[in-house]
Amino acid sequence: MSNFFHGIDPIAYEGPDSTSPLAFRHYNPDEVIMGKRMEEHLRFAVAYWHSFAWEGGDPFGGQTFERPWHPQDDIGRAKTKADAAFDLFDILGQPYFCWHDADIRPEGDSFAASLSNFETIIDYFEEKMSSRKIKLLWGTANMFSHRRWMSGASTNPDPDIFAYSAATVKTCMDATHRLNGENYVLWGGREGYETLLNTDMGRELDHMGRFLNMVVDYKHKIGFKGTILVEPKPQEPSKHQYDYDAATCYGFLQKYGLENEVKLNLEQGHAILAGHSFEHEIATAAALGVLGSIDMNRNDYQSGWDTDQFPNNTPEVALAYYHILKDGGFSTGGTNFDAKLRRQSLDAEDLVAAHIGGMDICARGFKAAAAMIEDGGLDKALAARYSGWDSASAKEMLDSDLSAIFNQVHSGQINPQPTSGRQEILENYVNRFV
Repeated sequence: MSNFFHGIDPIAYEGPDSTSPLAFRHYNPDEVIMGKRMEEHLRFAVAYWHSFAWEGGDPFGGQTFERPWHPQDDIGRAKTKADAAFDLFDILGQPYFCWHDADIRPEGDSFAASLSNFETIIDYFEEKMSSRKIKLLWGTANMFSHRRWMSGASTNPDPDIFAYSAATVKTCMDATHRLNGENYVLWGGREGYETLLNTDMGRELDHMGRFLNMVVDYKHKIGFKGTILVEPKPQEPSKHQYDYDAATCYGFLQKYGLENEVKLNLEQGHAILAGHSFEHEIATAAALGVLGSIDMNRNDYQSGWDTDQFPNNTPEVALAYYHILKDGGFSTGGTNFDAKLRRQSLDAEDLVAAHIGGMDICARGFKAAAAMIEDGGLDKALAARYSGWDSASAKEMLDSDLSAIFNQVHSGQINPQPTSGRQEILENYVNRFV
């Protein structure tokens, strides 16, 4: 038990009329929607890195947060950080958390020393988890922060870095498996390049594909039943990243024979950086059969970088969950708050309130999405718009060839007239629910 959150009680659901800044207004974990409890639908997770490892810096300024575990350079402070983290989990009552290896353990002066620190903290986590309901949504390796990763991990031109990356991922997969994690994520933070002048792109992609195949092989070797996830992100920090968006990642998975083994962990902020909406990325992954899990945050639309703010836009969240529900909902995936406080928000209460607000916004959006599905208005509109494809002649055309179709059009049998897409009517429909 730490003193960081002293005086903050577990958060209760008080309903939409509550005026307390430390109460849920919309997230009621026991509310049953579409046959399941809300907690089971949303599967919330707290991100260890932004909540506890981040020190409040930005590209133009350093640390603003003063935490009892700073500097994060010894096992004692790592355990203090874990104590505070599990206190937050108790306060929020969310079912999951997530970590990178570098978030939870101090860096050692060798791989073996870092691994020893890591295993000590995994022991500490296992002990804490044994008396709580909290579970691990996923683990992952930070292969982007340390200077060794400056030219990539699996795509690094130095084979020794490739080897170090493989060893790092093995240890993180072992720990995730040990803690009964439900997924393992690979985010290639520097799997890309700054300039083609010093980059052999074909070789780097082949190495990245081979690396991911090794990860899948190891999953099966150790009997890990969770899902392997890849997280798309464009242009940050690398100028050109190979995992740009959902469609790019799927093409990569297909090329290296992994489309049936690996799914995607999609983040709203990354979708925005790629020039997409979050629902576009989710719908793309769902259509391709690779939707796995999500990181829920937002970017500042006036900034050109990944600000990782807690969600506060119900319509955006509603459309995201609409497509998740249309895909059948989460299985091993969930809603991870890959979000951080603003660097001026210094207090423990700020961190609690940020998660409360994010969970409430997600709950409101989720309930709106479920209501739209139960109402069926968007399904009816889609069915009407594509109804022509249900005709026998349309189905025959798909089995035909260009010459036969030409003859039909040229003879006057087909003379199309445009019909309205009804976009404004459908936008108004969505706004009825949010």
